[in-house]
Amino acid sequence: METTVANGKVALVTGSAMGIGLACAEAFAKAGYITVLADIKEPTVQAAKLVEEGYQAVAYRCDVSDTQAVEKMIAWIVATYGRLDAARNNAGIQTPQRPMAEITDEEFDRTVAVDLKGVWNCMRYEIRQMLAQGGGAIVNTSSQGGVTGFPGQAAYIACKHAVIGLTRTAAIDYAAKGIRINAVCPGAICTPMAEELMRRNPSLKTELVRDIPAGRLGNPEEIANAVLWLCSSQASFVDGHALLVDGAFSIH
Repeated sequence: METTVANGKVALVTGSAMGIGLACAEAFAKAGYITVLADIKEPTVQAAKLVEEGYQAVAYRCDVSDTQAVEKMIAWIVATYGRLDAARNNAGIQTPQRPMAEITDEEFDRTVAVDLKGVWNCMRYEIRQMLAQGGGAIVNTSSQGGVTGFPGQAAYIACKHAVIGLTRTAAIDYAAKGIRINAVCPGAICTPMAEELMRRNPSLKTELVRDIPAGRLGNPEEIANAVLWLCSSQASFVDGHALLVDGAFSIH
């Protein structure tokens, strides 16, 4: 794994206050990127910890469902650091777990606004900057649910399927422009979001582990390693791919 090749490069991670997003931000910073940690609640403590450890990191508050806020965020990054080399579009929320017909319009609309429109918003302005500077790499968050289904999560799963379609189409649009766009599809990972699902359904962890050939849940750092690789020169011919990191759950 590359650790020092990114000196001077700039990375953005949305949804970076905790879980997979925080692990990705830490990985970028430790690999030498100037790392912008963005979240709906400014992750000041998380960025400060990285700075204390000797890395380059800064916190930024952004609601990715707000198109103007995203535009301002990208403009601020470019005005401050001059470029944007890697973008990790990770911000997301879960729909309350219940059958599809019981999900309210408000719950559906909010899930789409963050989990799909938020990715769209970020990609649009990230791509514009990467076109201007001659290239870059984007990794979106889908899910193992982006290639399968999961009971009680219709809105969330629909968004994660759509993120893969958006990723693949944009990859085709911009491959010749030096911009690589991929998605990572985490399986059951030990994150605060997963812990909340398991709190609602105490038997869920046992059921999940039973169905994972690897016999365990994944760790956020394992997703971060995959993301860092996708943004590295080692993955220079990987484009439009939805990378499953799920302990073989989706294929067994």
